[in-house]
Parts: sequence; C-alpha cells; structure tokens
Amino acid sequence: MARRSVSHKRAARQSRKRSSESSVVVDIKSRNSFIETQSLSAKAAPPLQAKTESQARYIAAIKSHKLTFGTGPAGTGKSYCAGALAAEELQSRRIEKIIISRPAVEAGENMGFLPGDLQEKFDPYFDAFRDCLIERLGKGVVECGIKNERIVVAPLAYLRGKTFNDAFVVLDEAQNCTAAQLKMFLTRIGENCRVVVNGDIRQSDIGHQSGLQDAINRLGHLGDVYAHEFDHDDIVRSGLVRDIIQCYEK
Repeated sequence: MARRSVSHKRAARQSRKRSSESSVVVDIKSRNSFIETQSLSAKAAPPLQAKTESQARYIAAIKSHKLTFGTGPAGTGKSYCAGALAAEELQSRRIEKIIISRPAVEAGENMGFLPGDLQEKFDPYFDAFRDCLIERLGKGVVECGIKNERIVVAPLAYLRGKTFNDAFVVLDEAQNCTAAQLKMFLTRIGENCRVVVNGDIRQSDIGHQSGLQDAINRLGHLGDVYAHEFDHDDIVRSGLVRDIIQCYEK
C-alpha cells in the first residue's frame, strides 16, 4: 500500500508539472475564448501596412465606412487587405464573427462532383483567406474559430435569411454575382457590421449578368458606402503579373 501511495503521489506531481509547463492558455469564460487559446510565445501580427497609396485609401475606406466596394485587377491586394482588417477587428474584440463568402461560380471550367460535406466542398475557395487569417491570428486561433463558428465560410446562396450583426463580412469574386444576388446579400447588413465587396468587373465568368457595377451605381452616393477602384499600377503580386494582365487587356 505504501509503495502504491508513493507511486500515486509521484504521478500526481508529474501531472501538475506538465500542466504548469503547458504553453497554451484557455479562458473558458470568454465569449471569444478561442482567441485566448494560443501559444504564449506567439507574437501578435504587426498592424496592416499598405504597400501602395491606393491600398492606403482602400484600407482607410474600410475602416471608416460600413460598406466598401473594392474593384480592379487581380494582384492588387483587395482580398488580403480585407482579410487582414477582419482579423484585426476580431482580435481587438470589436466584432464577434468573420463571415467570408463568394458565389459558387467556377472560373471557366467545371470541376464536377466534389466529395465531402458543404464545408469541404467550399473549402478550396477559402484557401487565400485562410492563409491571410493564419498569418494574422495564428493557425490554432483560426482552426478553433472555424470550429466555434466565429469564422464562417459559406457560399453566397446559404446567406439568404441571415442577418449580419457584430460581424466583419467579406464577399469576394463579386463580379460573378447577379444583381439579385447582390441585393439579397447587401440587405443582410445589421448592426455593428462592416462589409467589404470585392471583384474585378472586367473578369466576370457570368458575362453581362454581373451585378457588381450595378450595385456600385445604385449605392455609391450613400454616406456609409465607398467604392474604391484599383488600376494596373496598383498590382503588387509581381511585375510579371502586371505585364500579363496588361497584355491580355489590350
């Protein structure tokens, strides 16, 4: 019995030691507890810095307007800036949820049947934003946020009937939305909500049916709405991408 008691005490001490040395803190009382679940040694990402003057105006517009349209060619940082600002808002607790959506339109080819549930089918479209969020928040926070529905990724059609409260919402590839789809999406906006709608009007996969320019024309005069347009000089992905896009659009 004595040997067993000593053995139990030693096991208990080792268990307490391992617990005290853990590098993970979990605040189960926090409404945003997943933000607390991260390595103590992890450093917060630095504030988002604009790479161009156009990006600086775009970032300022998102921060000061409830609805911001970002249009222009690929590689200008539209999606990255929106994702990074969403991460900052969530990390600072100014919002409770990030919602990322896009129309389920394929870029000129049919991928056919995709296995898995809805989340797994839509997952490939989330890759660009996932990388940005992981860079800004950390992989553990992002994975936990998705699990706890603080980071929501959904096709545009599945947002019908929702209300965006206390959220940062990004609609990407909006050039592939019809006017009716954009009306449905924009009328979801609730209280304490910031919405960014991005797209390249010249790169629509649904042709003349695109409703992005129509939405900008209809709403651009409203005080809480800002429409920002990037051009070829604002491309930051690479110099080659800038040249390629110019060649294709001649």
